[in-house]
Amino acid sequence: MKIELIREKIRRGKYIISFTHTDKMRLRKIKAEDIEEAIIKGAIIEPYPDDPRGASCLILGLTSKGRPLHIVCGRLEENEILIITAYEPDAEEWEADWKTRKRGD
Repeated sequence: MKIELIREKIRRGKYIISFTHTDKMRLRKIKAEDIEEAIIKGAIIEPYPDDPRGASCLILGLTSKGRPLHIVCGRLEENEILIITAYEPDAEEWEADWKTRKRGD
């Protein structure tokens, strides 16, 4: 799973946003342009190669306005990337770097 391949598909518009999450992203005020920017500038922070629904990954990226976004992408071996969901990381769950999950003690 390589971020370069994902970025190339995003640049070429070879992606779709999961129908089940479009309303959630709209409520979160996340636009397709925000997702594109974040992926182009982002990095894979958690690969999920054994996801029962197919390999996927979590990407952390920043929009041009500095907004951190987590984006879950799937169908990595297909012609199009599937954007499963996108959200702003929660400070209660993630460390300040937005890459590291906080450990529950």
